[in-house]
Amino acid sequence: MKKNIINLVYLTLILSQTACAQKENTPPLKTPTSVSYTTELVVPDVKVPWGMVFLPNGSLLYTEKEGKLIRFQYGKKNEISGLPTTYVRGQGGLMGIALHPDFEQNNRIYFTMATANEDASGGNTGLYTALLIGNTLSDVKLLYKAMPDTKKGVHFGSRIVFDADGYLYFSVGDRGERDLNPQDIIRDNGKIYRLNDDGSIPNDNPFVGVDGAKEAIYSYGHRNPQGLTIHPETGAVWAHEHGPRGGDEINIIGAGKNFGWPKITYGKNYSGTTITKNRSLPGMEQPFYYWVPSIAASGMAFVTGDKYPNWKGSILAGSLKKSYLERLTVRDNKVIAREKIAANIGRVRDVIMGPYGYIHIAVEYEGIYRIKPKTTK
Repeated sequence: MKKNIINLVYLTLILSQTACAQKENTPPLKTPTSVSYTTELVVPDVKVPWGMVFLPNGSLLYTEKEGKLIRFQYGKKNEISGLPTTYVRGQGGLMGIALHPDFEQNNRIYFTMATANEDASGGNTGLYTALLIGNTLSDVKLLYKAMPDTKKGVHFGSRIVFDADGYLYFSVGDRGERDLNPQDIIRDNGKIYRLNDDGSIPNDNPFVGVDGAKEAIYSYGHRNPQGLTIHPETGAVWAHEHGPRGGDEINIIGAGKNFGWPKITYGKNYSGTTITKNRSLPGMEQPFYYWVPSIAASGMAFVTGDKYPNWKGSILAGSLKKSYLERLTVRDNKVIAREKIAANIGRVRDVIMGPYGYIHIAVEYEGIYRIKPKTTK
């Protein structure tokens, strides 16, 4: 009995020390008392923006979840025609957008949207490509659609990025089927996919030739990645992912890697009950960084250029829940500082580096803002 009590006390001490170590290794979130930038509303009156990208001529192309693709230039909004019908359900709608790396030569864009089945009894995330000519889409093609369709309104993803070799990556959430989809490579959902620009599957994808596998899968074990970006120096794909109640993550994506959902997580069910006690398991990747409590992950980007010399190389992570943009300072492959940017601005849906090196953020029911350093004239 005495030995059991001693063991229990020892275990409690170890767990306490582990928790303290985790807490000490997580830098505090700072809200500066004075700021070195202004937030300027560039595009007003936007409902639920999702993705945005600047065209070579400086005009802004952005998606609205309700199924609108808008070009903004010279203070004027033009809705792009020719968009397929969007399956607007719950978290699903028109989502990610990207330009082809050779857009100036071919005018080709890519977008993800929730797509219904024939009788609109369910849907799932689809990846499309089209030619953008003026304010019209033509040659619209569905390149990939996650299956099966479901009426559930959660975890559609979705973002799109191209790497330096011209491969296209896009994310799809687990669609509310965490015990079926994320860990199973013969099923879509809870995955990040990799395709050639024409929708074909690269020969060196990790599951090519695996019996029954969805060969477009690049990584798996994801819950709902709503941020996707390319590291400006390494060229690696980074993802910003919704956890449940706690456990939002930043992950460095790699071929065939399993990011563990729901077998491992730092979060709980929204009710507060346990999903799993496992924080790590063999063969499953640890996040580069995670949040407890959650911030409700959205878009992410790296700060590049010279407009923000003290921020260069930082990670920018959008927060839907906390209504700010978080800047994470990274040194020696570790987050050493966190700072609130544009505190209380609203639900930040996306963040990108725009023309002339300015940060742009899309905020629900507000619009698209530019963050401009006060020292810049």
